[in-house]
Formats: sequence, structure tokens, C-alpha cells
Amino acid sequence: MDSQENVLTQENQEEKNVEATVVNEVNAQSEEENAVAETVCVQEETPEADAKNEEKTYKTKKDVVERITEIAQSEDNPQKEEVEYLKTTFYKLHQAEREANLKAYLEAGGEAEKYQVVPDEDEEKFKAELSIIKEKRAKIFLQQESEKQENYKKKLDIIEKIKAMTTSPEDANNSYQDFKKLQQEWKEIKLIPADKANELWRSYQLYVEQFYDLLKLNSEAREYDFKKNLEIKTHLCEAAEKLAEETDVISAFHQLQKLHQEYRETGPVSKELREEIWTRFKAASTAVNKRHQQHFEELRNREEENLNKKTVLCEKVEEIAKADAKSANDWEKFTKEIIAIQTEWKTIGFAPQKMNVKIFERFRAACDMFFTRKAEYFKVLKQQYAENLEKKKALVEKAKALQDSTEWKSVSDKMIALQKEWKTIGMVPRKMGDQLWSEFLDACNHFFEARNAANAGTRNEEQANLEKKRNVIEQLKQLIENAGDNLQEQVRKLSDEYNAIGHVPFKDKDKIYKEYHEVLDKIYKELNVSSARRRLDNFKNNLKSVADKGANALDNERTRLMRRYESLKQEIKTYENNLGFLNASSKKGNSLIDEMNRKVQKLKDDCELVRQKIKVIDAKNEEK
Repeated sequence: MDSQENVLTQENQEEKNVEATVVNEVNAQSEEENAVAETVCVQEETPEADAKNEEKTYKTKKDVVERITEIAQSEDNPQKEEVEYLKTTFYKLHQAEREANLKAYLEAGGEAEKYQVVPDEDEEKFKAELSIIKEKRAKIFLQQESEKQENYKKKLDIIEKIKAMTTSPEDANNSYQDFKKLQQEWKEIKLIPADKANELWRSYQLYVEQFYDLLKLNSEAREYDFKKNLEIKTHLCEAAEKLAEETDVISAFHQLQKLHQEYRETGPVSKELREEIWTRFKAASTAVNKRHQQHFEELRNREEENLNKKTVLCEKVEEIAKADAKSANDWEKFTKEIIAIQTEWKTIGFAPQKMNVKIFERFRAACDMFFTRKAEYFKVLKQQYAENLEKKKALVEKAKALQDSTEWKSVSDKMIALQKEWKTIGMVPRKMGDQLWSEFLDACNHFFEARNAANAGTRNEEQANLEKKRNVIEQLKQLIENAGDNLQEQVRKLSDEYNAIGHVPFKDKDKIYKEYHEVLDKIYKELNVSSARRRLDNFKNNLKSVADKGANALDNERTRLMRRYESLKQEIKTYENNLGFLNASSKKGNSLIDEMNRKVQKLKDDCELVRQKIKVIDAKNEEK
């Protein structure tokens, strides 16, 4: 009995040891799987919605339509990011094409309000393919939702089966292979509704742990499981470490999620290797996650830089759009600047997702404002061209009507008036303008050539008069250098001689008139200075005899001079006011102004002489 009891006791102890080992393994597996689950959850929170700068570049709308058609006809699930990128690219190209068509229409002379947008076959095709993709995605979504519900039901059924196994402790060992099959089925079932995932996993873990609590594995089976699990987890570690060399960071991150799922669903390893294998897998995961995080940080930094660059371009376009363009050349210059900025815009990548559409809308609004203002300007300019064209046509008709007239004097004035009026009329289209100018010039030349032929003798006389006037001017210049006592008389005689000379050629009239009055002004200035000096010296010499007349004689003389001084100042002011109302547009008016200016200068010289006399009296009074 004693030996049998000892044997039973020993068997019971071994059974308890096995149970304790199984419980420890289950607890360890649960802790490890929970740690993996936590790691996966953290990783899955990493944002990747901004990954959109690596797409293919499309140069034409047809290229975009071909790609969207290929996606629509493919049996694969359309990727939302690529579809959105194709949509944005197509409408950017579509908008640029419309703007180019409008610009070409306006530059060809079209009117902005009459411009009509032509239906675009590419756009209709693009929309049709988008509708197909939308239907496909909706169908796939429904299929996935249905599949998730089916998978959810399957996993609930697996949980129920495992739960049933936990109710029969005596059958736990016999159910082990069925349990492993259920675990494999669980791993093969993927998508389930996200809102039910955590609760489903907790239920699954609960009953798996309960099953392990009841399971009595022998040492050989347990070691075999540990070995197989170690091989699987070692392979997963190697695969995770290799992902650090993957050039596609996004792909590496998604592959890592699958590896985590496999690691999570793989059973435990022996206790002494458990921490080591987990640390290795965790280190490999951290390396991939860091590269993934760094990639998106760099991506966000580039997008912020792109936003700053695009903001600067928006400000430039807005400034140009508000600039005051006063001529067609200014508009052409600004248009080139806008096109250069638009070209630069295309070289800049995407801005952050929340700002990308807004900054593009701001840029497009500024460009639209500029081209709208430009279209309005050229619309008004076109109307002005039409009005100017009619005015010049009328002048051409008038010139042609006068070209054969022999009334030289009156028609000459009319022809000159027509030429002056021609200069006041603005621009016309170059082709018509050159033709009208040629006709107008021919009519004017026809008349003046006939007049010149009829007045050939008169021109010879005018040329002789020109030489006579030049001779008088030379004599006046010599008088300045060799001034005599009778300078004023000589100047008067030469002036009379100059005025007696008849007309000079019209083209020399202004020049000779200017030379004559310049030399006269210089002579009068010399005469006034010398005369004023002599008068002041005489006044100083006579001042003593004035003082001898009495104590108040100097004061009386000073009072008289002050009245004279104020009178001269008032007279100067009157002349200057009158000068402000004169119009010097005609030769006669100009001559009158010159004469009045000379009178004003003489009055100023007299005023200065009186002031000097007053200073002499004041100095004399201070000597007393």
C-alpha cells in the first residue's frame, strides 16, 4: 500500500507540475500577445493619409483618362489616393487648357462676354470612368462589409466551439488537435467590423486561456510546440530586420503590420528565450517605424515649404492683378510675368492636404482677376480703336478734298490744322493705321508740293530777308563788345531796320526771332546796369546838397523814395498777375509776354535802385 500510495502521489505531483507549466505558458503567451497587440495598435495610428507626393506625373488629359480607364476596367480594388490624385491632376490640366483657349480667343480679337466654353470629350469620358469606379468601389465596400459580417460570425462560432471545449476538463487533451485547428481557422479569418474587434479578441483570449488552464500537455508535445513557435518567430524577426533595407518606406510599414499579426497569432516559445525573441522583434519593428515616421515628417516639412513658396507666388500675382496698367505694353509685360509665375507654380509640389485646395483656389482667383481686367481693358481699347479709325478716315477724306485747291493761304492753314488734329487722335490697329497715314500724307504732300511750286519766287525773297535779319543781329552783337556813348541810339536804329525787313522762311521764323530778342535782352541789361550805376553815383554826390537844405531834408527825401519803392512793387505785382492770365500758344501771344517780361525786369531794376538810395540815406543818418 505504501508503495502504491507513493506512486499515486508522484503521478499527481507530475500532473500538477504539467498543469502549472501550461498555465505559465498560457499566461506568458497572453502577456506577449497583448504586448504585440499594443505595439500594433500604436503603429496603426501612424498617419499615412499625406502620402501623395510620390505619384506619377501626367502631362496631358489623355494620359490621365487612359489611366482612369485602366483602373475602371481592372478587377483590382481602386486605390482612393490614386483616384483622387488623378482627379486633381485632370482638372488642373483642364483648367489650364480653358485659360489658354480664352487667352488665345481674346488675343485674336474676340470679346470676353461672347466667349463660349466648348464641351470637352475628355471630361465626359473622365466623368464616365469615375462613375464606373465609384460604382465598383461601392460594390467592393458592400462586399467587404458583408465579408466582415460573415467573418465576425465565423469567429463567434470558433469562440463558441472553444468555449464548449472548456466545459469538459476530462476531454481537454483529446480536443487539443481540434483546438489547434480552430486557432488556425481563427488566424486565416482576416477582416471583421472594427467596432467589434477588441471585444471579440478579448472573448477569444478568455476562452483560449481557459482551455489552456484545463489542458494537460505532456512535456514532449509542449517542447515541440515551443520549437515550432521559435522557428516561426525567428523567421518573423529576420523578415522584420530585412524591412529596414526596403527602399519603399510605406510598403515596409504595411509589411511590418502583417508580420505583427503573424507574431501575435503564433504561440509561445520556451521561457528562457521568450524575452530575447520578443526584444529582437521589437527592435526590428522600431527601426521600421522610425523610418516610417521620419518619412512623413520630411514629407510634411516639404509640404510646408511648398505652401510657403506658393503663398509668395499668390502674393506676387495678387500684386500684379491690382497693378495699374496704362498701356497694351504694360498688359503684355504683366501677362509674361503671370505666365512665368504659373510655370514656376507647376514646378512646386503639393502643399499640406488641408491647405492644398485653398492655396490653389487663391492662386487661380488672382490669375482670373488679372485676365478679367485685361479682357475688359482690351475690350475698351478695341472700342477706342474703332472710334479713332473713323476719325482718321474722316481726316483723310477732308485732306483729299483739299489737295487740289489753289487757295494757298487758307487751305495751308486748314491742312496744318488737319495735321495737328491727326496727332491728337489715339492709336488704331497697325495695319489700318499705316494705310490711312499713307493716304493722308499723300494728300498733304500733293497740296504743299503744288503750293511750293507756285510760290518759288516768294521763297527766294524770304531767304534774302533772312540774311538781312541775320546781318542786323550780328551788328547788335558787335555793339555789345564795342559799346559807345550813343549805344541806345544805335540800338534803336538797328531795331527799326530789323522790323522793316519782310517775312523769312517759315521754318526759320522761330529761330531768328529767338536770336534777335536774346541779343536785345543782353543789350538792355547792359544799358540798365550802367545807367543804374551812374544814377546811384549821382545820387550819392547830390546827397550832401540835400542835407544842407535843412535838418528834415534827408528824412523827406527818404519818405519820397519809400513811396516810390512801394509804388514800384505794386506795379510789378500787377504785371506779374496779368502775365498769369496770358496764353502763349500763338506767336503773337508769345511776343507780348516777352515784352511784358522785359518791362517787369526794368521795373525790378528801378525798384532795386530806389532801395539802394534808401540804404545810402540810412547810412548817412547813422554817421550823424
